[in-house]
Parts: sequence; structure tokens; C-alpha cells
Amino acid sequence: METSELDLIVAGVLAGDRTWIGKAITLVESGNRDDFDQAGELLEMLLPHSGSSSRIGITGAPGVGKSTFIDELGSRLTEKGHRVAVLAVDPSSSISGGSILGDKTRMDRLSSNQAAFIRPSPASGLLGGVAQKSRETIVVLEAAGFDVVLIETVGVGQSESQVADMVDFFLVLLLAGAGDALQGIKKGVLEIADLLVVNKADGENELRARQAAREYQSATELLTPTNPNWIPPVMTCSGLTGQGVEGVWEKISEHRDLMIAGGDWNSRRSEQKVKW
Repeated sequence: METSELDLIVAGVLAGDRTWIGKAITLVESGNRDDFDQAGELLEMLLPHSGSSSRIGITGAPGVGKSTFIDELGSRLTEKGHRVAVLAVDPSSSISGGSILGDKTRMDRLSSNQAAFIRPSPASGLLGGVAQKSRETIVVLEAAGFDVVLIETVGVGQSESQVADMVDFFLVLLLAGAGDALQGIKKGVLEIADLLVVNKADGENELRARQAAREYQSATELLTPTNPNWIPPVMTCSGLTGQGVEGVWEKISEHRDLMIAGGDWNSRRSEQKVKW
């Protein structure tokens, strides 16, 4: 790739041109040795323009309604004037064939929204490098002017802790399950959550969701919070009807304001760079 073409990509990304954004992400995700140096150069040129977005990780077991929730949250944010990027991180894609790849089609409103950009998970076979590539993709998206980056993980394996290390806020979507409230939550996920949200709180399920939220709240009170100034709240919402989704964004904003005021924002970003 000629340097002039690299300049074209940079200019296209900074202008927010979707075609060039796609090309830039393809380059940084590439496992091709020839692309490696070019990708490094590209990132060096884009890094000064990155870092200002809210990076939000969203996880939850399959069937919890992540796509519907993200479609609703992202659409609301674009209505407020935000530019929203959705990045799917799926370390299991090399085994399952990419369970998130179909999610783009399930985010009906966002996928046709000019203020949003959805990037499905990288091609399979990148098992070890998924987190690395995701960080680089975030740089491209931020440089392109997306001020909210939603990073979705499929909720299997080590993906949660990898994603938690690259975001400012980590949200866990849950369902009202029968019996034990903690059923289905892997050990360790609660420790890294900044917010627990019981989704699908609509129709006949609304009461069950509220009950489950109370049980989750009791369970989280036994844990030591990662930030002494922030006890992870438990909320209910419905990605389908939109009920409670506004409240979720308010909590995320409240957390961001608290982090910035206390100096934790900069230290968390510094940690992210170290882990990169």
C-alpha cells in the first residue's frame, strides 16, 4: 500500500466516511504480515484523534436480548445527537462460526441509521488476538467521530474480562430466571460489572424481572465493589418497549461524571493503555 493511499484512508476516516472507516478497520484487523506495518502507521496517525468517546462494554448470555437492547439504546443516543458505533467481540467465533455475525441484521434501526456504525466480529481464527484487534478498531472508530462505542461480547469464555479491560463502563444484561438469581452468571462477571440490568421487563415478565432485580441486588451487596465510590446498581428495562432504557443511560452518564470528578477516568484510561 502506497503512503498516499494511507493518507487517503486517514483523511476518509477523519471525515467520517463509512467506506474508508471499513477499509481502515479491515487493515487493522488483517492477519496479513504485509499489512502489519501499514496498520501500525495508520494507528499512529489516528491515535491523536482518538480517546474521547464513552467506551461501554455490554455482555449477557445468549438469548438475553442484547441486540434488541443495543438497537434501542443506540437509536435513542443518536436522537440525542450522539454518533454511536457498535463493535462485536466474539472470541468463540472460530469455534461457533461467529454467533454475533448475524446480529447486524437484528439491529434494524441502527443498521440503517447514518449516525451509527455496526462492525460484526472479526473473521474466525483470530481467537488469541480478538481483544488486541478490538482496541485498534476502537481507535479507528473514535478518530472517525463516534463519541459512544458499544462493545458487545457474547458472554462466553474470557471475553468479559478482556472487554472490561478496554472499556470505561461494563454493563451486564440478565434475565429473570427461575430459582436461584445467580444461575447462569459466571463467577467473576459480577465483580467487574458497573451496572446489572434485568432485560425483557415487559408484559407478564415485568413483575418477575423486578423480583429478580431485588435478588441480584442482595447478591451484589455481598461483593466488594471495584470502586469504593460506586456500588453497581441493579435496574430493569425492556429493549423491546424501551421502558427503562433512558434510565440505563442516565446511570452510565452519572458513572462517567463521578469518574471524571474523582480522577478515576484518567487512571482507568491509563490502565487500558498499559494492558494494550
